[in-house]
Amino acid sequence: MNMGGFLVGLFSSTLLGAWSDCVGRRPLLVLASLGLLLQTVLSIFVVQLQLHVGYFVLGRILCALLGDFSGLLAAGFASVADVSSSRTRTIRMALLEACIGVAGMLASLIGGNWLQEQGYANPFWLALALLIAMTLYAAFCFGETVKEATSARLFTLRHHRSIVQLYVTQAPEKSRKHLALYSLAIFVVITVHLGAQDILTLYELSTPLCWDSRLIGYGSAAQHLPYLTSLLGLRLLQYCLADTWVAEIGLAFNIMGMVVFAFATITPLMFTGYGLLFLSLVVTPVIRAKLSRLVRESEQGALFSAVACVNGLAMLTASGIFNSLYPATLNFMKGFPFLLGAGLLFIPAVLIGILERANHCPEFQQFSQSP
Repeated sequence: MNMGGFLVGLFSSTLLGAWSDCVGRRPLLVLASLGLLLQTVLSIFVVQLQLHVGYFVLGRILCALLGDFSGLLAAGFASVADVSSSRTRTIRMALLEACIGVAGMLASLIGGNWLQEQGYANPFWLALALLIAMTLYAAFCFGETVKEATSARLFTLRHHRSIVQLYVTQAPEKSRKHLALYSLAIFVVITVHLGAQDILTLYELSTPLCWDSRLIGYGSAAQHLPYLTSLLGLRLLQYCLADTWVAEIGLAFNIMGMVVFAFATITPLMFTGYGLLFLSLVVTPVIRAKLSRLVRESEQGALFSAVACVNGLAMLTASGIFNSLYPATLNFMKGFPFLLGAGLLFIPAVLIGILERANHCPEFQQFSQSP
C-alpha cells in the first residue's frame, strides 16, 4: 500500500502541487480530500463485504492519483506560507505540525479503544463523516490564499519542470544548493523520527523492559507529547534565539534521547528518554520555514509538494532501514538502531550550521553561488 501510494503520488502530488501555484490551493485541497474519501469508501466495502485485502491497495492508489495526504500537506503548508510574513512563518509552520501530531494522538486514543469494542467497521464510518465535512469545507468555506489565481492546464510537463527548476535554476538572491541541502536535512530528520517510532513499541514489549499495555499507552502518550511541548518551546526560545539555534538545540536533545533509548534497561530510564525529546519536533518547522523563504510566492505549492514527496520517501526509507535493522542487531545490541538514529542526526545538525554560516559569511556565500 505504501509503495503503491508513494510511486503514484510521486507523479500526481508534484503535478497538483505545482498546478496549485497557478489555480490556487482550494482545487488541490478538494481533490486530495476526495481521494481520501474514496479510499475510505472502498475500505468500508472491503470490511463490510469481506472482500480481498488487495482492494485496500486499489483504494490507496486511487487516493494517490488525487493527491493523497502529500497533496494535503503541500496545500496546507503552502497556504500558511502564502498568508504569513517571514517573521511569523516558523511558528505558524510549527502550529500546523502540532495539529498533525495532536490529530494522530486523538486518532490513536479513539480508534484503538473503539476498534477493540466494536471491530473495524464503525471507525471507518467516523472517518467517512469527517472526510465529507472536510471536502465540503475545502470546496465552500476555505479562503483562497493565492492572490492572483489564474486558469492553467493540469496535464502539462510545465508543472513537473517547475519543481525540477527549483533545485537546478540559480536564483539571484539565494543559491538553490541551499534548497537541496535543507531537503536532505529534513529527509534525515523525518527518517530517524519515523524509524524510531516504528520499533519503539517492540522495544518496550520485549525484555528487559517487558512493558504491559498500560505502560505502552503511557509511552504512546509521551511519544506524541513533543508535538505540543515543541510548539511551546519554539515560541519561548524565539524570544532570545534565532531559528537556527532553536533547531540545533532540538537536534541535540533528540540525539540525547536516542542514546538514552539505546541503553534503557529500566522503565524510569525509558521515560527519561521520552522527556529528552520534548524539543525534538522544532526542527522540521524551522527547516520548512527556511525552505519557504528560499523560493518566490509563486513557487510555494511546487516547493511543498516536493517536500511532501521527501516526507513519503523518508517514510519508506525509515521502515526499510529500522524494521530490518532491529531484528538483525538483537544478538549483539538491542538498542543499536537508536544509536544509528543518533548518529544520523548529526548530518542535519552539521548541514543547518553550514547553511546558516553561509547566509552570514561572504566567503561561504561566494562558494555556494559557484556552479
